[in-house]
Amino acid sequence: MAQRTVDNVVCVFRTDLGWMAVIAAGNRLRQLTFGHGSARAAVQALDPKLRASTALNRNPALARQLRRYAAGRPVDFRRLMVDLKPLTPFQRRVVAVCRRIPCGKTLSYGELAARAGAPGAARAVGNCMARNRIPLVIPCHRVVAAGGRIGAYSAPGGAAMKRRLLAMEAAAVGRNRRRQRPGGPGTIG
Repeated sequence: MAQRTVDNVVCVFRTDLGWMAVIAAGNRLRQLTFGHGSARAAVQALDPKLRASTALNRNPALARQLRRYAAGRPVDFRRLMVDLKPLTPFQRRVVAVCRRIPCGKTLSYGELAARAGAPGAARAVGNCMARNRIPLVIPCHRVVAAGGRIGAYSAPGGAAMKRRLLAMEAAAVGRNRRRQRPGGPGTIG
């Protein structure tokens, strides 16, 4: 009897940002959802087409990184591989630039469009960010409306969650800077 091969695995875990669920295929992330009140709600928020061929799995390294991030500690997700197959070449450029926005910083949709080589395509960037299947790792919360307005956010909690993430990252960056500052009161440095 032939065994069915399962390409996708689902990892579900609790964090300070609510329950998260991740779908991965091999070493590539395909989807991430967070901010849910239960494990079941997190899994239900995943794309049913991706969920259809999944097996439940534990990924302690990925869960540890995401828990660390949700607890307000800096985590660099740029080395994590993400599945970009469903994206157009323009969307891939947008995602690449978005992933380079440093923790604690923001870009406007227009600035992101210009850096992705498409000045004037702010609305298309907004659409790309709204359909982001891997938030936090592709940090669409760091992309804001013109003039620094928060704008919409598709995760549970909407704009309030976006504000929370930006405040959490700003605090983490501030703590890091204070720790790295040479010298201190009463020292010569």
